[in-house]
Amino acid sequence: MISITLPDGNIKRFDHAPTGLELARSISEGLSRSAVAMEVDRRLVDLNAPIDHDAAVRLVTTRDAEALEIMRHSAAHVMAQAILRLYPDAKLTIGPVVEEGFYYDIDMPPVSEEDFPRIEAEIRKIIQAKLPIRRREVTKAEALSLYGNEPYKLEMIRELADGTISVYEQGEFADLCRGPHVPHTGMVKAIKLLKVSGAYWRADPSRAQLQRIYGTAFFDKKELDDYLHFLEEAKRRNHRKIGQALDLFSFHDEAPGMAFFHPKGMVIWNALLDYWREVHRAAGYVETKTPILLNRSLWERSGHWANYRENMYTATIDEVEYAIKPMNCPGGMLLYNRTPHSYRDLPLRAAEIGLVHRHELSGVLSGLFRVRAFHQDDAHIFMTPEQIEAEILGVLRLVETIYSTFGLGFHLELSTRPQKSIGTDEQWAQATDGLKSALAAYGKAYKLNEGDGAFYGPKIDVHIKDALGRTWQCGTIQLDMSLPERFNLHYVARDNERRRPIMIHRVIYGSIERFLGILVEHFAGRFPLWMSPLQAVLLPMNDELAPYAQAVKERFDAAGLRTEVDSRTESLNRKVREAQLVHTPLILTIGAREKEAGTLAVRTLDGKVAHGVDQARFIDTVLDNIRRRALDFEGFPKA
Repeated sequence: MISITLPDGNIKRFDHAPTGLELARSISEGLSRSAVAMEVDRRLVDLNAPIDHDAAVRLVTTRDAEALEIMRHSAAHVMAQAILRLYPDAKLTIGPVVEEGFYYDIDMPPVSEEDFPRIEAEIRKIIQAKLPIRRREVTKAEALSLYGNEPYKLEMIRELADGTISVYEQGEFADLCRGPHVPHTGMVKAIKLLKVSGAYWRADPSRAQLQRIYGTAFFDKKELDDYLHFLEEAKRRNHRKIGQALDLFSFHDEAPGMAFFHPKGMVIWNALLDYWREVHRAAGYVETKTPILLNRSLWERSGHWANYRENMYTATIDEVEYAIKPMNCPGGMLLYNRTPHSYRDLPLRAAEIGLVHRHELSGVLSGLFRVRAFHQDDAHIFMTPEQIEAEILGVLRLVETIYSTFGLGFHLELSTRPQKSIGTDEQWAQATDGLKSALAAYGKAYKLNEGDGAFYGPKIDVHIKDALGRTWQCGTIQLDMSLPERFNLHYVARDNERRRPIMIHRVIYGSIERFLGILVEHFAGRFPLWMSPLQAVLLPMNDELAPYAQAVKERFDAAGLRTEVDSRTESLNRKVREAQLVHTPLILTIGAREKEAGTLAVRTLDGKVAHGVDQARFIDTVLDNIRRRALDFEGFPKA
């Protein structure tokens, strides 16, 4: 007799070892149709696996988070099977699930997106056939024989320890895999191939170049359609395209991975920094600046030379080795040690917009999102142990203030000690407990990531959510008791004893370049008025009105607005359309009537037009919107 305990506490008994599908059918036919896999004693297995002992079992259905990943793994197999049918000489490597779908790396002739309809047609045949997907255990010798003509599979098999190896079969297709998989190919519902790129076998440029074919799959066609719409919207918001269209920034071969900011891009850059400085002054921070080139002995003392050397740019000057800083922290240690400190000086909150360089492989560079040179809005807070909770709470509240200004939600993740680290067990325990205590006091839920901390301390990562629902890790709060010891930092405590300060490393924008790229996509180039490079454009109705429009511009400029006059001999409609294409927030039309009355016709980006707006009222309303850093322009109150 096999006793199976379900999540609700009910117990099902069988006189034989039932499969998960039998268990599902014993509950309801509907459950059997939606079941994808099962969890037996907290281990995910195939639905058609026998349950041969008393166990706690949870059936995984299409509503559960794990189900989508399992089905997408099966979708990768279905795609590989279709490709082998169409390209019999193709050689398979690996086909993992990734965040938004799956891919398979295949040694085959080059394919393009034009080939996708043909491959997708074959995929549909495999899905419609509802081929059973079965797991088979084979010995290593049997696996070597089974894949005798598959060089990449043979390489992987030879690296495995002796013992059984699992193979999944569907029709004529078989693939090495740990599983689990859906019961049959018919459960791979809505599927779409997305793109193809090149990839080296095992990321080694000396090995074969493969075709990496990406796809995604959902249990429901509407979900797929929604996702494809999301991709189109994300493509429309691509910060590289918008940055070029709005003349904000560019990249050049002479400095790969290093952005060049144009005048309009610098307006946004400075708006971000002006706001940053304002809120940091209010929060009790002082601003510092440290050199970008420091000698090797400093990096050895900080631990970066041993733990981060492969990411650093170095130079030899006067026979001494130097490194361009990948982080601002060691310079901050030198500044702290410049003068003695008392407990009365603490907490000391020192912030720096520091230019750092990190060597990233050329293949991972991606616009402003992944660069080699970037500015961090860094800060180091030196404090006593008693101040840990209050200071971390202060940072969390500052994070909330800043992100809300941009309309960005966020969630928190706590990462603990990694395998490669510096510091004692006692230091790590005290630091981790300090972060947990502050998070508990802050009162928001957080995710725990065991073993994912920085090498010098545990950290809280802040993940923002943009207008498309995508998440980005930007802010981080790292508690560090190791660097103060390495740099022999002290303060004099109340009892006149010399003590070691506790230190917080923290950023909020993170990389300013990356944060700006996120904002470009978040706002789709339609920046709030306070950030917009050009806040208003004046359009005189004819050439005779151009001098008057220029005088109005000068009045607005004197008030602190960023304006231009478009006096080209183009039609008014064309000039309005062109201003809208570059997302100019306020389009001001001036005709003879407006000149006589001292008013404006104001068109906003939502297409609304307000006539007869008094110039003084216009200035007051716009300046108030900018002062409040409002996300939207509410229009003009009636006079």
